Amino acid sequence: MGDSSPHPLVLIGMGTSIAFSGLFYNLYRGKKEEIKLLKKIPVFKPDDHLLKVLNASSHKRLQYVAVEGVVQADGEVLQSKFVPRCHGVIQKVVVEEHWKYWSHVTRTWNSRTINKNETNNSVPFSLVQPGSYIADVHVKVQNPLEASGCYMERVYSKVRRSQEGLAEMVAQGLSGEKPAAMVESEQMLRVGSSLTGFGEVVLEGGRVVSLRAPQDGRSYILLPSDYRSFMDRHEASASMWKTLTAVTGLTAASLFAAVLYKAFGKPDDRSR
Repeated sequence: MGDSSPHPLVLIGMGTSIAFSGLFYNLYRGKKEEIKLLKKIPVFKPDDHLLKVLNASSHKRLQYVAVEGVVQADGEVLQSKFVPRCHGVIQKVVVEEHWKYWSHVTRTWNSRTINKNETNNSVPFSLVQPGSYIADVHVKVQNPLEASGCYMERVYSKVRRSQEGLAEMVAQGLSGEKPAAMVESEQMLRVGSSLTGFGEVVLEGGRVVSLRAPQDGRSYILLPSDYRSFMDRHEASASMWKTLTAVTGLTAASLFAAVLYKAFGKPDDRSR
């Protein structure tokens, strides 16, 4: 009778598959809970329905809702520093100097960033109904720089490599440092882009509404898409974790079945 003990690699593969299956299942369950909570948040557009709900609510405010619309400047817009005819309401320009320094331990050139300069500009803006040329209801976005979320679009990025002459190379060899590159980048929240904000909504008067950070401690979030696209990404993420759970679970089950088959075999095989 041959050796029926399973190969160590099979056991390692089975254990790894079980571990990953459990991990992916926990991630799937957590994502489903997150989706469940998100679906409980009321969603509005800058329209008469939002005004009607606000007027009917106590203190003319909604504690935590999502508002989706299109970005429109309340006055003057910001012009991109690098891109012609690119206008926005929030602008971030970053200039970084990348240097290389000689490490005597590893005997290699390593990189580091020094002299990082960041400039932020913003102008007042509102969310309006998509497709409306004359906005009837404005949702003014208060203190957008305090909100979380990657809602800005990179509109420019350029790397300027340092030019080295003979004298510079000699000096760098003596000092152990040399400039590598200058990186310039610009991000903007552009006029006309879709934006969804999560926060507290307050009726200021007339047909003007403001979106601001919640007073109950919940997150103030701005997202660069409409609400449906935002939820579709969460659903796709949950589906991915569910698929990975099934794949790794089936892999573990298959390996376990192979181990059992090798250990016990068929009844007629054991009788012979």
